[in-house]
Amino acid sequence: MPTLIAVSKHQPATAIAELAAAGQRDFGENYVQEALRKRQELREGGLPEPAVWHLIGHLQTNKAREAAEAFDWVQSVDRMAVIGALALHRPLTRPPLNVLLQVNIDAEAGKHGCQPEAVEGLADAVAAHSTLLLRGLMVIPAPHPRIEARRPAFRAARDLFDALRHRHDSVDTLSMGMSDDHAVALSEGATMVRIGTALFGARQRMAETGRS
Repeated sequence: MPTLIAVSKHQPATAIAELAAAGQRDFGENYVQEALRKRQELREGGLPEPAVWHLIGHLQTNKAREAAEAFDWVQSVDRMAVIGALALHRPLTRPPLNVLLQVNIDAEAGKHGCQPEAVEGLADAVAAHSTLLLRGLMVIPAPHPRIEARRPAFRAARDLFDALRHRHDSVDTLSMGMSDDHAVALSEGATMVRIGTALFGARQRMAETGRS
């Protein structure tokens, strides 16, 4: 059964609490500071909290300490500096941090994510740290008005994922597919989908400071 990540970016803490109370376990946030603020609001309000928190947005190295301490998964690892910082700051009292490598599967200019040829080296680096656990890959295909046109990117990601699984026993997760294209992603082998609008409706812009 694929894992559903409820993407709560720009959603209020009360909306997160409602879904958590209904049984949704996994929530994804794009910004470290926004997630920390919502968690504080949930605790202070005595509201139901998610069981598992995923960071799915780009991570700046200077936010790695907070991310390593606060999240259960980081899905956007794409460079050595972030791997080293997460490994250094993950508390030894916590289970290893689950890591997905974000791959720029369509080689889009200016887009976050490593190139496919960099996956092997980054994966080995993650696996070398006892405070990190390599779980797999995350991809976001290039936008295209025809959803079916994204299928080749999903298929390429699945091929890359299969190759990685043969090298690392801990690899079991391929995170791809969002509200508009998750059906295609699932048909190409996604084990985790990231759904926001279909669960929450249109996002509400929140007043944010220091987000990353």
